[in-house]
Amino acid sequence: MGLGIDIHAQVLEMGIIVHSVVIGLGMGASQNVCTIRPLVTAMCFHQLFEGMGLGGCILQAEYNARMKVGLVFFFSTMTLFGIALGLALTKVYRENSPTVLIVVGLLNAASAGLLVFLKLEDWVAQ
Repeated sequence: MGLGIDIHAQVLEMGIIVHSVVIGLGMGASQNVCTIRPLVTAMCFHQLFEGMGLGGCILQAEYNARMKVGLVFFFSTMTLFGIALGLALTKVYRENSPTVLIVVGLLNAASAGLLVFLKLEDWVAQ
């Protein structure tokens, strides 16, 4: 017996949101055009496939319309929030700073941990 699909969708959303903020932060703080161009292309495809996976999970959960709109809103805006945060922190954000590396590493680890947990939970449930 695994997690209910509604909890599954919310945990997936949380993992994707944390990941999107971290990616957006890196994009917003980057001042090198050679870095930004490939990141934008990769991010478009990445968001497309994440959105399809999350959208299917949200539909299966049979949430009410308000919950669906909320989940879609957060998915759609968190990368932009990360980019805005990166732009705002451009003056103090140093990619190789130990503090930045620790914070980004912890956020990435939390996101990856949530996604690995979901997959392992799926395997155990089957």
